[in-house]
Amino acid sequence: MNQHSPDDSAARPVIRLAKGRSKRLRAGHPWVFSNEIEMTPEAKALPPGALVTLMDAGDERLAVATFNPHSLIAARVLSRRAADTIDAAFLAERLRAALDLRDSLFDGPYYRLIHSEADRLPGLVVDRYGDVLAVQTNTAGMERLLPDLLAAFEMVLKPRAVVLINDSPVRKLEGLDLHHAVAAGELTGPVELVENATRFVADLTDGQKTGWFFDQRDNRAFIARLAKGRRVLDVYTYAGGFAVQAAMSGAIETIAIDRSEHSLALADKAAALNGVTVQTVRAEAFAEMERLHKAGERFGVVVADPPAFVKSKKDLGAGAKGYRKMARLAAALVEPGGFLLCASCSHHMPAETFAEEIGHGLHLAGRSGRILRSAGAAPDHPLHPMLPESAYLKALVMQLD
Repeated sequence: MNQHSPDDSAARPVIRLAKGRSKRLRAGHPWVFSNEIEMTPEAKALPPGALVTLMDAGDERLAVATFNPHSLIAARVLSRRAADTIDAAFLAERLRAALDLRDSLFDGPYYRLIHSEADRLPGLVVDRYGDVLAVQTNTAGMERLLPDLLAAFEMVLKPRAVVLINDSPVRKLEGLDLHHAVAAGELTGPVELVENATRFVADLTDGQKTGWFFDQRDNRAFIARLAKGRRVLDVYTYAGGFAVQAAMSGAIETIAIDRSEHSLALADKAAALNGVTVQTVRAEAFAEMERLHKAGERFGVVVADPPAFVKSKKDLGAGAKGYRKMARLAAALVEPGGFLLCASCSHHMPAETFAEEIGHGLHLAGRSGRILRSAGAAPDHPLHPMLPESAYLKALVMQLD
């Protein structure tokens, strides 16, 4: 953890934008790219994550930002008021604003509390599980602010534990290592959460990402409504999100598939907590869908919500084929008049391409139908208006003929 000296706007290093390059920043964009900056020897010598004042070529102070001379996104705006002091009190104010929004959206304290730029804390992701916070500091700037962040969490929420889940590959672009750690308090075992009146278990020490995918909340509720009286297949179930909610809504049979024994144990636990039956199957998704099809199995609802197939731009071709094959195999398992959800959480998969590949997959399966819902993440994952490309989650719900 990098300790840093207290912020002082008067003594803060100044980073100058090149002549004529301040237009995007002035128009509200939260990032400044390295080619928009005068990369002087002094700028290059600043430690990654340092707080800086952004100044245009005419000496106007435009913003305070975190700065990383080694990153393509060199500066990330924290405040448009260059005189603001960035400290625990500043961060606590941002936390309170995010908390007020979530209190308006949800009844219980289980949600994404901070979603990076959209919550005016670039590079920070915080998921809330009651009195436990799961935190990702994805930039050098947020990493340096960690002591102040921990103080702000204590001021606003007094959490029982703060867990750092710093395993995102984007950290490598910022020159940061990957690690898991309990940064404050103590955590023994998995935590419970409630989503759509259903209880679940998240493992913050050994799970995926920040332990639970709150982004699918609304899509799970939509699928649960369709599940009543139907057989449901949840492929890539992870901790049972879609499957257990479907069972709660009156599905006559629910099968959940995942290749991870650990994930299936969490799904089993969730089913038991809610007093419902879910059949968990450890298998590779594509092979198991092929096997079920050959066995003549058909379902009223099929959910295919995989981990990211497209980890980087170079994977786009292979990932697109993966989604096409997934849709083909899943569609073949849907009974006539039944429903199919296909999702992608790949940042690098454009929504139009994803929809095309799913359509292509349906066609290859000899199926037709209609899209009932095209959705992104739940509202606790807001988007910065100037960063529409950060809308990573894509989910299509279709009825098939």
